[in-house]
Amino acid sequence: MQKAKLMLTGLTFMGLVALAGCSFPGVYKIDIQQGNVVSQDMIDQLRPGMTRRQVRFIMGNPLITDTFHANRWDYLYSLQPGGGARQQERISLVFDGNDQLVGLSGDFIPGQSRDEAIRGSSAATQLEEASPAKAASTPAPAVAEPAPAPGSLLEQIQQDVDEAETAPVPTPESLELESETAE
Repeated sequence: MQKAKLMLTGLTFMGLVALAGCSFPGVYKIDIQQGNVVSQDMIDQLRPGMTRRQVRFIMGNPLITDTFHANRWDYLYSLQPGGGARQQERISLVFDGNDQLVGLSGDFIPGQSRDEAIRGSSAATQLEEASPAKAASTPAPAVAEPAPAPGSLLEQIQQDVDEAETAPVPTPESLELESETAE
């Protein structure tokens, strides 16, 4: 009788230890987001010739500013849904010597919404029908934006952006130590 109680207690303990290491179905696991959240609307607002300051206003600070490629900003975003596969998106913006936007590359295409591609709208199906080489060489059609109403907040913001002047980034002066031989 004593051995049966001891054996039952030992089996119960071993069972609890084994269950502690298992994942129970239905247990909530959190989504893990890292990096910059980039949406198609943000990409659609970018225009060639925009300054770094204007791009930073739209996109936010880049996740990576490479010291070896000072004219390239990289935005990375990864999402791992609880218990699911990790998804990662990347976009790189390239600037010229005058700090103006000249190109972008990555997982987003200007002018094409992923929602439209999923729904199968006409613009998305036209892009799918075109060959990949033709789609890459053909620029996306520019969407004409209506002019803001005179005196509106949107017009004031646009004037502020247009009047903004870029300031060169000061370069640090080299530190030269005075020679100690002058006595």
